[in-house]
Amino acid sequence: MRRLLISLLVILIGAVTLWQRQAETRPPVPVEARETLELITRGGPFPYRKDGSEFRNREQNLPAAPRGYYREYTVPTPGSPDRGARRIVAGGTPPSVWYYTDDHYRSFRAVSPGDN
Repeated sequence: MRRLLISLLVILIGAVTLWQRQAETRPPVPVEARETLELITRGGPFPYRKDGSEFRNREQNLPAAPRGYYREYTVPTPGSPDRGARRIVAGGTPPSVWYYTDDHYRSFRAVSPGDN
């Protein structure tokens, strides 16, 4: 029983260490995302007509919230002929949570205006 507990503890420590390394090696948000975050905190002006429109979270990839809670903003993609796939989705009025996606809403990661 003691060996089993020690083995489980070693596995747990290894998993936590691996998780921390992955979090530390995650690339920072791109410069354009930081600029978009700054625009959101300042209240604009926004370069795209759809910026600030309601994001409905249909796929439920973000925490559940009342309708109208989330708003989406374009993160420019250099070289893209259109708005591209990158967005910031902000929640709250004024925003208190921010999420970045670079794959057009398939996945998100939490960010904040202070991210580098």
